[in-house]
Amino acid sequence: MNGWAVLIAGGVVAGYGALSRRLSTTVLSGPLVFMLVGLSIGPLGLDLLDGAKDPEVTRTLLESALVLLLFADAAGIRARDLRLEEFLPLRLLVVGLPVTMALGLLVAWPLLPGLSVWELALAAVILAPTDAALGQQAFSNKRVPPLVRGGLTIESGLNDGLALPFFVLALAAAGEGHDHPSVAETFLRALLLSSAIGLTAGWTGASLLRWSLARGLSSSDWRQFLVLAVPVIAYVLCAMVEGSGFIGAWAAGLAFGIHLRRTPADLDIPPQGSDPAQSTRFTERLGLLLASLSFLVFGAVILGPTLQHLTWRMVLYALFSLTVIRMLPVALALAGTGLRPASIAYIGWFGPRGLASLVFGLLALEEHLPGGTLLSEVIAVTVGLSIILHGASAPILGDRYGTWFTRTLRKEPNLRENALAQHDGPH
Repeated sequence: MNGWAVLIAGGVVAGYGALSRRLSTTVLSGPLVFMLVGLSIGPLGLDLLDGAKDPEVTRTLLESALVLLLFADAAGIRARDLRLEEFLPLRLLVVGLPVTMALGLLVAWPLLPGLSVWELALAAVILAPTDAALGQQAFSNKRVPPLVRGGLTIESGLNDGLALPFFVLALAAAGEGHDHPSVAETFLRALLLSSAIGLTAGWTGASLLRWSLARGLSSSDWRQFLVLAVPVIAYVLCAMVEGSGFIGAWAAGLAFGIHLRRTPADLDIPPQGSDPAQSTRFTERLGLLLASLSFLVFGAVILGPTLQHLTWRMVLYALFSLTVIRMLPVALALAGTGLRPASIAYIGWFGPRGLASLVFGLLALEEHLPGGTLLSEVIAVTVGLSIILHGASAPILGDRYGTWFTRTLRKEPNLRENALAQHDGPH
């Protein structure tokens, strides 16, 4: 990798770190800043970074970031969060996610000619998961009711993992007959075996951490490295058996979080020690840093070259993906819940696409599918537009929606959106 590119990447990390609190209230979100810097050092700018010369660097960076965030997000989800006003996150995941995939395929069919049915399905599945990092201001704005903030956070924490099986099977079906494993073999290796490996790794890691905490054998610093090793081990073991390391990492996070919380009262374990959110903090922060650098590399080596071959069909499908394909399923999923149109529109709009879509698209491209190039370009355009539109609108719409909620609540104290007023949403 070009030394100047590394220096610029380091500089933008330092600069954003120094100004992050101030920038968090503006339209300049972290992903947008890193993507724009990436564009400036890619083929459209200074041409300091070329993905064709270092493809492994791009893949390793993006995959590492996704593995860590999949694990941390899954570990942080509590069963209580799903039971608490369960209609919102569960409806978004159980109804909204599958309908989004189905609608995405139907819209892609006339707009993306040349793709096979399974490649169209891949486009829909890859662009279904949401990324909380791209709309962080909208998710964390304290003026937005906890019910909505919590629902969006839980959805984004789980939907990328739930989309993984659909992605793996669609990719296997699209590549079947082109020297790729069969769907049945993929199902066994990627779904069943990888899940078993991930659950075992996560359960074992949590057991080891609990044992160490109960006996006071580890320091707080090294405990974070213990946790970091769990998704890495799960990913590598899954790769060794030709399964899905991402499914393994996600399953490991679920098992780790569930088992760590089941701390018997008679064990002398500090309260923070049995809290997965505290235990995975370093893993999550490292994943965030790698994800930010991933957006820089995305701008340079993926989006930049794609813009040189931009077509109206790509842009139109990207716009549909971020609006109709997301918002109609959300409206359907939340029908009858008592939420106001303003809330449903807010939830529907903030379905940004990000890291998971980029990694899935990169994996699909590496399978050398007949329509792989077009598929990758559509994904790049959609994520690029999402970074711009969702990042820029998050602080503005968050404040406007918060104002609407406050004003409406004065008139209607029993407003459905205020159902979790006594809570501060999931942590």
